[in-house]
Order: sequence, then C-alpha cells, then structure tokens
Amino acid sequence: MIELVGRGVERVDGPAKVTGAARYAADNQIPGVLHGFLVMSTIARGEITAIDTSAALAHPGVVAVYTHRDMPRLTVPPFPYPKGFVPMQDARVHHNGQPVAYVVAETLEQAQEAANLVRVSYRAERPTVRIADALDEVYLPPPFREEPNEITRGDAAGALERAEVRIEQDYASPMHHHNPIEPHTSTAVWDGDALTLYESAQGVIFSRTVVSTAFDLSPENVRVVSPYLGGGFGAKGPVWSHTLLTAAAARLARRPVKLVLARAQMYTSAGHRSEFRHRVQLGATRQGALTAIVDTSTAQMTRTDEGIWNPSESVLALYACPNVHVRQQGVRLDLPTSSYMRSPETTAHFGLETAMDELSYAIGIDPLELRVRNHSNVDPRNGQLYSSKHLLECYQTAAKAFGWQRRNAKPGSTKDGDEYIGWGMATEAHSHGAIPSTAAITIGLDGRATLRIATQEIGTGTYTVLTQVVADGLGMPLDQVTSLLGDTAFPPGSLSAASATMASVVGPVSRAAQSARDAVVKLAIADPRSPLHGLRAEDIVTEGGYLIARADRQRRDSYRDVVARGGRPVEATGNLLNTPGHSFGAVFVEVRVQPRLGTVRVSRVVTAHDPGRVLNRRTARSQVLGGVTWGIGFALMEHTMVDPTSARVVNPNLSTYLMPVCPDVPSVETFFVDRPDPASTALGARGFGETPMTGVPAAIGNAIFHATGRRLREVPFTQDKLML
Repeated sequence: MIELVGRGVERVDGPAKVTGAARYAADNQIPGVLHGFLVMSTIARGEITAIDTSAALAHPGVVAVYTHRDMPRLTVPPFPYPKGFVPMQDARVHHNGQPVAYVVAETLEQAQEAANLVRVSYRAERPTVRIADALDEVYLPPPFREEPNEITRGDAAGALERAEVRIEQDYASPMHHHNPIEPHTSTAVWDGDALTLYESAQGVIFSRTVVSTAFDLSPENVRVVSPYLGGGFGAKGPVWSHTLLTAAAARLARRPVKLVLARAQMYTSAGHRSEFRHRVQLGATRQGALTAIVDTSTAQMTRTDEGIWNPSESVLALYACPNVHVRQQGVRLDLPTSSYMRSPETTAHFGLETAMDELSYAIGIDPLELRVRNHSNVDPRNGQLYSSKHLLECYQTAAKAFGWQRRNAKPGSTKDGDEYIGWGMATEAHSHGAIPSTAAITIGLDGRATLRIATQEIGTGTYTVLTQVVADGLGMPLDQVTSLLGDTAFPPGSLSAASATMASVVGPVSRAAQSARDAVVKLAIADPRSPLHGLRAEDIVTEGGYLIARADRQRRDSYRDVVARGGRPVEATGNLLNTPGHSFGAVFVEVRVQPRLGTVRVSRVVTAHDPGRVLNRRTARSQVLGGVTWGIGFALMEHTMVDPTSARVVNPNLSTYLMPVCPDVPSVETFFVDRPDPASTALGARGFGETPMTGVPAAIGNAIFHATGRRLREVPFTQDKLML
C-alpha cells in the first residue's frame, strides 16, 4: 500500500478554484438580499455632533440608513473579539475610519452612492498617532490572554553588567496590513431568532461564539458558513465589528444583507500589525555563550483595548541563556485596533536575530557558529527536554546547500561589477497552538467517505491534507473521499490561525477514519455474505477501497458492498487533543546591493525546517515560499503610512502599499528534516505555516550588513537608508 500522507499530493480543491466552482463567502446567491456599505469617520478622536441622512435616504434604491441613534445595543464580546467597543452604539469616535453609519440598498452601487451623501459633523480632539509622540505614557499592560507581559528568569540585569561582551541596540518596524486578495465580507440571514452568516472567517466556531454573545443568542441559533477563504493572514481570525453591524442591519431591515468591505475600509476595520519599538541587550562570554538577554518592546495600542499582539516568544524559548528579562510595554494611541498578523513573533524575532548577528561580529565568531554554541535541546522556559528538535540538522543542511563555508566574513569584501554581494542567515522559530477539535466521517451506501469538521481552508491546503489523512486511515483512494469544511453545522474544529490547524485537527480526523474503518471491518466479519466472514479484525487490511484478508488476498470485500449490505451509512467520530509546541528552521539569504541607487535585490534563498512529520511536501513547500515572500516584503517594502495630524491611513490600497511580486522573489531552495515528533497526536506533525517567515527579515538585514558594512535596524530597508 502506498501511503498518501507525506507525499506531495496535488490540491484536491484546485479544480474547483480554477474553474470558479468554489463558492467564497460573497459568492452565495441569497434571494432578496440587500447590499450594505459603511460610512467611516473622518476624525480620529472626538464625538459626532450631528448626522444628516436625508439625502442618502432619498437616493434611489436605498432602504435604510442606520446610525448610532437606531442601531440595537449589542454586548461587547470578549476575545476573540479584539476591539474594546462596538461602533455605532454611541456618538464617541475612537479612530479614523470607524463606522458611523450603515447604508442598506437594493444594489451595491446604490449603497455606495448613498453613503457619499451622508453628512456627519464632529467635535474633534487632537489625536496621538505615533509611539514617539507618547513615550512618556509607556506602561506595562495587564496579562493578555492570561500571559504576563513581564517575565524574568535569573538575574538578567546583574549578568548583563558582568558580561564580557555586551550588545545594546534599538530596532523598529512600522504598521503593516494583511491585505488578503479576498476582501472581508459578511452576509446575514435571519429566520426568527436564528441567524446564518456567510462569512469570510478563519474560525467559524470563534465567529459563532462572538456573534451569539453580541446578540445574546444561544450559540445553536447562529450558523457560520465559510467553505473557502481568499487569504486571511490573521485578519479574518477575530470577528470584527462590520460582521456584528451587518447582522444588526439585517435584523432591522427584515431582509438578508450583504457587506463587502472596500479595500480602503479594510485598513481600519480588520486589524493590522502594530508599530513596534524594540531594545535588545545581549551579554555573552568571549567564547559566545549567552549569559544575559534583556528584551524591552513597546507596541502601539489603543485607548479601548490592551492586547499585546507581537510577543517576544523566541527570546524566551529559542536560545540557552540562564538570565532573561522580557518586558512588553504598550502606548495608547488614537488608531484602529491592531491584531495578530502572520508570524506575529517576527517583530521581536527580527530584533533578536539582528542582535545575534551584531554579537557575532563583536566577538569575532561566525554568525552560524554563535547560534550553534547557544543551541538548546531543553526548553529554557521550563527546563523540559523538547520532544523533538532538529534545529542543528537544519543549520547543517541549509548551510551546506547555500555554500556558507565559502563566506568571506569581512563586510563589503564581495562584489560583482558595481553590485555588492552579501550573505546573511537567521534562525527561524514559531510556536503553534492546539485547539480541541472533533471530526465526523460517514461512509455512504456508495462506499464513498465524507469528512465533516468545522475548520477552514484558508488557502494552505487543509482540504488536501485532511483528505489524504482520511484516505490513508480508511485504505481508500483519494478520489473516493470528500472533505467538507467551514460550517458550524459540522463538529467543532480549530480556527485557521496560530499555526494550529494541522496540529489540532489531523489527530481527530485520523482517529475518526480509524473508527470508521474498524466499524466497516466489524460489519464484514459478522456478515455471512461477506468473503471475510469469520475472520478476526486484525487479520484484515484495507487498501484501494477494499477490505482484504492478510493470509489470502483473494478474499476481499469492498467498502461499498459491505456498507450497502448493511443498509445504512457507517458513521464515526474522533477527537484527540494535541499540545502546543514549536517548529524550527534556518534561512540563508544572498542579497545584491546597488550602492549608488540604494537598491536591494534578494538573489538567493536556502531554507531548512523541522516541522515534525511533513504531511504534504507540496503544500509544506508552498508555506515556505509564502513565508519567504512575506519576509522580503517585511524587510524591503511593507509600510502603512499614517498622517500624524489626522491619523488617517494615506496608502490604503495595493498600488501604494507595496508588497513583493514575482520578480522580487528568487527561486527558493527548501529542505525538510521530516522526522515525526513522538509527542504530537497529529501523526507526528507540528504546526508549521508561520515559521518560514520569522527569520527572513533579519537574514536580509544581516546580508545587507555583510554586503555594505552598514547596519540597518529599522524596516523597511528602503533606498534612502542605503545610499552609500
């Protein structure tokens, strides 16, 4: 039998996507649906003093214009609702781009046109927009999601003072926005007190919890449907206020309402990576052993929430160091709420991995060797041995493929014509979550298997991997398995975030498949009409859709025949809890710098990763390609610009918010250790998706230093910072 798990199986949902058969949230055709459009505030702080909706109401096709005066009062849900308030509940304005009116019309165009006719008057207050403008207001927020924002291990201050070598530097990154190609969308359909939401959601179960809380409904009265997403990157993990407002508008209008956010509205409605300032202090021996890490970060927050979304995870968990002090501070600004954005630890990891490179030069040790000397097979946070960690093999594999041993350590020593060439590297590390999940499998009278689980396909290959797991567990061809995802009518599954999906759902799916297989085998051996009648269950193997006797392969029965003779489908469920963990890797980067123009081109990338068992080599490699691309954008391009006076985002579109395109990304050589983690219930796999981005920005910055001798500590590394 050829196992499907581990192979580079093509995406089973590929044909549906390329032919247009895949139904995304906004594609659902709902009879009688109205179209909504939001009116956004033009001030960042203050109060609404008047709203004139008369012209909008008189516009053709307009059914209603709702404001804070007539919106129903909703309960502010706890996490995973990230904002500390629900808009349109009162006259207060907390940020520029906050919804202040909701127009409902027969067509989208009518709603958009009417929204431009709403006139809002304000009493404006001066906003605070940048961390630099409020450094005297820095404070330590309370624990976020039960995690403290200050952690001390050993005596970091004393060890830093005594260190033979010290590094102390400041690093910074700006606001970033997720920008999935599919805009956020929500369609709300009420039937009495029962609500159905067709939602672009990374977590349908989370969405149901938030919406039911806001409307004081039983969760069973809320159904959320999200079979496909056109990207999310964290932006569609939480539930945002536009979803709540759409459900409220549909209830008031007594008709279904569909809302699709405009691209510019996504910049203020659905989170972002916050502005981040970071001071890293390292102490070490002259042989390169870390003796102290003092890590102080300052993140942009709002006046309505206290979430720290950019944790210093790798500082605590990556390197062997007996003395560590992490302090995660916040500054309250008059900006939209930030949130998790793909690989949220990257902001702090960029500072740590750049500081490690600086330490290597200060001591005179190769950057790779410094990391090897500080490697730990023990989790520094609790002293427990990692169940599986092959980071040293990742270093060795990627370095050999890259040719790192040929590196001339002297900055500026390598040129090709008028271009300087630099090599840099960094460690990659990311935590993964583990969320309780349940899977259900039905084997029909036709012998086909159907998986149902309320997780999502965010574009990473969830449909494909889970179909592989079911097919292998049953011993059935891939094309005889159908996976159904993204519906709260199915058993609850993990959200598609925190690199938790595969780690959380593969175990339950595998267990459900095994239970379904065992149930069919039991039917066969108990059935006098079956060629397998009277055999023991352990004497039967399953492959190719057949149940086969081990000792005599001519004795066989098909899933279809066994279940059909039984007269009813076979159903089985499975749930199996995993534990959170980490995946690791290494990234090596070559850059070419044109000194007169200040341009940087990433010309070569080699990575090696340890994600435990690789479930699908093709989709895992795709995650690496995506992570490297994200890292290039983080390092060289992405930057949300905010007007310091009005707190308005001034580049809320894909033409001025720059991201990498194909010519910006070189061919990426990718390696996997591919060894099962014995502690993982997900067939030995760990969560992996966000890991391949984490080290790329620092590796690029380190390569720029090697190329030019100029150390850049604030991303993006734009041309003005590199004119030599």
